Amino acid sequence: MHYVYVLKLKNNDLYIGYSSDLQKCLLDHKQGRSKFTKPLRPVKLLYYEAYLDKKDATKREKHLKTSQQRELLRQRIQYSMK
Repeated sequence: MHYVYVLKLKNNDLYIGYSSDLQKCLLDHKQGRSKFTKPLRPVKLLYYEAYLDKKDATKREKHLKTSQQRELLRQRIQYSMK
């Protein structure tokens, strides 16, 4: 499986990423092994989507990173962000 995931960072920003091993990836983020999220820990998994094909997952990740889609995502998970 391939996953697109959304983390809530310490500063309340969202981090959108892709992984083929979601559990390992989350552990890496939580333990500071990601240079992008290390200074913004603790992180919390808010949302994820699973795909059978890597191309579908990476396409969705890029799509969610656009400003319009990021805002729609924030609206979709607004209660989870609290």
